[in-house]
Amino acid sequence: MLNQTNARSVAAHVVEPVSRGLLKIGLTPDAITWIGTIGVSTAAFVFYPQGSFLVGTLVIILFIFSDMLDGTMARLSGRSGNWGAFLDSTLDRIADGAIFLSLVIYFASTDQFWLVGATSVCLIGGMIVSYAKARAEGLGMTCNVGIAERTERLILVLVPTFIAGFGVPYIQAVALWVLAALTVVTIFQRMAHVHKQAVASQASASHDDPKTSP
Repeated sequence: MLNQTNARSVAAHVVEPVSRGLLKIGLTPDAITWIGTIGVSTAAFVFYPQGSFLVGTLVIILFIFSDMLDGTMARLSGRSGNWGAFLDSTLDRIADGAIFLSLVIYFASTDQFWLVGATSVCLIGGMIVSYAKARAEGLGMTCNVGIAERTERLILVLVPTFIAGFGVPYIQAVALWVLAALTVVTIFQRMAHVHKQAVASQASASHDDPKTSP
């Protein structure tokens, strides 16, 4: 995962001043969340199906920046809460889906069916990765494991796609196959992690239940 110290440094010097400015002009954290999602999704569907990877990725990255802004704005304005976290996570799934689906459309239109498959694995697998965590937490367990979480997945799709916009061959294809593999690995990592907790919890409950004790 990204270095947290560097992330905090960026937040202190870039994100917080911008967040304060947006709050001053009356924008809310929820509004920024919606703007970011709509911007990412629109840019993905406008540029990527046409193969405009360079411009499309730059616009997408610009709107992804809002994902850092809304949380900081919520903290600065004292509006942090369950609704904001829920909205942010839900709309993140929409934005991520738009990126991968727009690439599926491009690869299908250019008869690159192997990449349609790889990108589809990334799309569906990414949703499963997120769902596994949400479901585990809903059952009272943790699921903060995995080699390819959201930040890593976005880096692995956006950076090679941006470079592909300069005409560099193969890098996007290789990155998508690698990401597909890492996504599948992450799903099994999360399943194994939750299974371990579930077995331990069941064993503990059986031990504590006098009806099951010898």
